[in-house]
Amino acid sequence: MSAVQPQELKRLFAHSLELLSQGKVEEWVGLFADDGVLEFPYPAPGFPTTMRGRDELLAQMRMFAEQLRAEFSEPEFYAVTDDGLLVAAYTADCTLVATGGRYRQTYLSVVRFENGAITLFRDFWNPWLVMEAAGGEVAWKQAIQALADR
Repeated sequence: MSAVQPQELKRLFAHSLELLSQGKVEEWVGLFADDGVLEFPYPAPGFPTTMRGRDELLAQMRMFAEQLRAEFSEPEFYAVTDDGLLVAAYTADCTLVATGGRYRQTYLSVVRFENGAITLFRDFWNPWLVMEAAGGEVAWKQAIQALADR
């Protein structure tokens, strides 16, 4: 059981998007349980599908903050239950730092909370939009390789 009321879960989720918009990655990761999981069922090539624990989350999301600026819309909540399940849809106007490429992303997130901490954040998004903004699939793969080589 979540032990946190649905209205508070909505507030926590909206706050998580504000933190990402502000590039406050450490604070965002702090919303997760120690063993929390971030999943991208459809990741862009070169990105992991699953990150587990705060260290993995922080490593991945630091790169997010360095490479992407995102302004998130207010989330539309489809479900928020007493046992800590939240389903939300929202958009983001995004800019790739390296190229200046811009795109609008639509997200659907399924989030599980326990005692106010995120235990699972499953994020559905379209990886082709970010690759296109980077200059296409070949340019995207070159950029990812350059990050891996640092």
